[in-house]
Amino acid sequence: MAELHDLRRPDGAHRDRIRKGRGPGSGKGKTAGRGHKGQKARSGGGGPGGGKPFFEGGQLPLQRRIPKRGFTPRNRRVFQTVNLYQMEAADKADFTPEIFADLGWIRDASAPIKILGTGELTRKVTVSAHAFSKSAREKIEGQGGQVEELK
Repeated sequence: MAELHDLRRPDGAHRDRIRKGRGPGSGKGKTAGRGHKGQKARSGGGGPGGGKPFFEGGQLPLQRRIPKRGFTPRNRRVFQTVNLYQMEAADKADFTPEIFADLGWIRDASAPIKILGTGELTRKVTVSAHAFSKSAREKIEGQGGQVEELK
C-alpha cells in the first residue's frame, strides 16, 4: 500500500510558473512580455485604459456625457398594493397582511401594504394595513367597515 510520503502527482499534471525577466533563456527575458516602450511597458501603466477604470483615452467619458437626473431617497418606503375590487371578490370579512399573503395578492406579509381605492365595495369589511388611500378609506368606512393602520 502507498504511504503518504510516497505520493507524487503524475507527470504533466503541473506546469511551472512563468518566470518573467529572468534572462534570454527563459523566453520571457529583457522586456518580460511587455513589448517596447509606451505607458503599458512602464510600472504602474496598468492594463487597458492605463489602469483607470473609466478612462477612455481622453475622450469625454460616458459617465460625464450622460446627463444627471434625480436622486434616490435613503428612507424610501416601497409599499405592496391591494385594491378594493380584490377584496370584493374574496369571501372574507377580515383582511390582515397574512390573509393578503395567503391569497397571493402580496409577496411578503411583513413588508408595508397600502390599500388603494380602485373598484367598489358592497359589504362591511375590517382591513388592517400600513397605509390607505383617501378614496379607499372613504369607501370602506362608507360601507360601515373598519380601517386599522399598522405601524
